[in-house]
Amino acid sequence: MATAAFEEIAETFEFLDDWEERYRHVIELGKAMPAMDDAVKVPATKVDGCASQVWILPQVDGQVFDFQGDSDAIIVRGLVAVLHALYGGLQVRDVLAVDAAAELGRLGLDEHLSSQRSNGVRAMVERIRDLAREHART
Repeated sequence: MATAAFEEIAETFEFLDDWEERYRHVIELGKAMPAMDDAVKVPATKVDGCASQVWILPQVDGQVFDFQGDSDAIIVRGLVAVLHALYGGLQVRDVLAVDAAAELGRLGLDEHLSSQRSNGVRAMVERIRDLAREHART
């Protein structure tokens, strides 16, 4: 289960010839993401387990899950944008049903990220899932 925004990223990756172009595309996705206000870059929104600083602020309207995200590292900011495409706009219950490893695997990220970056992506996914779980209970 993937959003149309994520499917668009997957399709773009199919047309890009090499990983340098794909990395550039991920960076461009991050640059295109709205900036997160420094006032909400606080310990409560910080994601533990990432080598870079990463913040995720949930925004749930009814049962529709969305979030703002940011990072101090440009490639990680792009990875936040990819995760936003994967999860943003889903129903809270559907966030928990997404097989992030399989969906991100379609992009080949698991094969081309350093182990440190891969661990960071897993930490971001877990944070998103935890936030969705919290909102599913309300």
